[in-house]
Amino acid sequence: MRPSFLAPALTPFNREQLPAHSWRADVALLGLLVLLAAFVFHGLDQMNQPLGVLDVSPLSLDLVHLPEYTLRTTLRMFIALFASLVFSLVVATLAAKSRKAAMVILPALDILQSVPVLGFLTFTVVFFMGLFPGKETGVECAAIFAIFTSQVWNMTFSVYQSLRTVPNDLYDVSRQFSFSPWQRFVRVELPFATPGLVWNMMMSMSGGWFFVVASEAITVGDTTVSLPGIGSWLALAIEQQNITAIAWAVLAMVGVIIAYDLLFFRPIVAWADKFRFEQTASQKRPRSRVYDLLRSTRLVPLVLRALGSLKASLFLEKLPRLPSIRFKASARVSRATDLIWLALVAAACIAGAVQLSRFIGSTLGWEDVASTFDLGLATLLRVCVLIILASLVWVPIGVWIGLNPRWAERLQPIAQLLAAFPANVLFPFAVIAIVALKLNPDVWLSPLMILGTQWYILFNVIAGASALPNDLREAARSFRVRGWQWWRQVALPGVFPYYVTGALTAAGGSWNASIVAEAASWGDQHLYASGLGAFIAQATTAGDLHRVALGVVIMSIFVVGFNRLLWRPLYGFAERRLRID
Repeated sequence: MRPSFLAPALTPFNREQLPAHSWRADVALLGLLVLLAAFVFHGLDQMNQPLGVLDVSPLSLDLVHLPEYTLRTTLRMFIALFASLVFSLVVATLAAKSRKAAMVILPALDILQSVPVLGFLTFTVVFFMGLFPGKETGVECAAIFAIFTSQVWNMTFSVYQSLRTVPNDLYDVSRQFSFSPWQRFVRVELPFATPGLVWNMMMSMSGGWFFVVASEAITVGDTTVSLPGIGSWLALAIEQQNITAIAWAVLAMVGVIIAYDLLFFRPIVAWADKFRFEQTASQKRPRSRVYDLLRSTRLVPLVLRALGSLKASLFLEKLPRLPSIRFKASARVSRATDLIWLALVAAACIAGAVQLSRFIGSTLGWEDVASTFDLGLATLLRVCVLIILASLVWVPIGVWIGLNPRWAERLQPIAQLLAAFPANVLFPFAVIAIVALKLNPDVWLSPLMILGTQWYILFNVIAGASALPNDLREAARSFRVRGWQWWRQVALPGVFPYYVTGALTAAGGSWNASIVAEAASWGDQHLYASGLGAFIAQATTAGDLHRVALGVVIMSIFVVGFNRLLWRPLYGFAERRLRID
């Protein structure tokens, strides 16, 4: 027997199970495509307006503008998601396939994941505006890039984790079929990574909503740019203490999330279920009416046949295989090339560190570095506590959801709504409660960080539980493995590689969330918790690039150190001991 996804590869539909064709399905599909095209072209046209339009038509809380703002934000989110998908597939594959590339890519990902959204905006707004002078496109690119940085890391780590834990049985089958490296990637590795990647794409969309306020209402020093969108609407409503406008923004977000869940993510989840690694058929499969609609059209099979012929010509699957030429290097030469590569990487890192230290040291001293490091320790303590609490709560819930596809289908949009709920909406209530009850902001602002932490763990555990092979679960039932023994021998080992990915990205998400959670505002009332996030937020508002750079460097040191000391060893343990073969 072989895994269920090996035969269909990446063809989106199994033609043996296609429902009867319906002309109504074709009409509905064409209608959806026309609406989608109109939405995209309108949004792109608005993004290319002159920059002066933002001054002529300033942001307004008039309800008539909210649909337009909602469409603009949604388009930015999906552009960033597409860029994140491409980045994840390319970079994660390089890191998983090349040891030398991994030496550079993995530390770089750790550092980039730790850089907060405000840290990117501080240095990228001017760059993108210089690329498109006098055009709104520059500011749009800066906002999309900020959303991209809040989406891409967990997707990249998910693909990397999947490629590193592909069962050896699949590689044996690919060798028996004489697959080329490209065929092995398309037919074996990418399908195996697809279920986890899909759930991380949903988490990435939710993570983008969490930081949409910071990405659309850009304030760096004396420069303030507010792009039309839900994020800038929320920022203006919080500034004006307009509870009604905040409520309307939340309702608009709920509507958008439900819409793209029904039209986009549910069909993808239903499609990705065919790529689960299992030898027995799944008894309960996720369903999607939109997916069934696509399968019942006449248009989709025609497009698939055209794409199939194009794939055959591009991927050269029918050409005779050329003999491969391999150069076997001695162990001494291999060690020498590794040392040279490490020396080049170290030299580049040292050169960058020297330039950065000169920039920071031009105005700041060692006392500033020591005090900032202490603030980083305070934020680290919050991150660790929240990771532990989120794990205790969401791992068992995620396993239960992942093993019950019907409940997963019902709870999927609810989980996306909760994950997308921006912490900024809770600021008015948090600030009012803390001031009225005279509470300690260092303690009571911390729960806001968990909104950027728990969902990475939940979504990855759901993906891991969904990917548990049915034959493994049936064997556990046959041997009456129950209770704690079932958790210890079946559930926890099965979801552990996915949990490591979720917890790793949750830690990075918590550091990013500290920028928002440790500095809360409501009108003219401002509360700050002692921590690195509040330090960077205050330095960004003041336009102090030297302190922003110092805060980002300290945060990167903490995140990279934590990843190297904890998460990377756990990744290695998952690869060695918990691979399903």
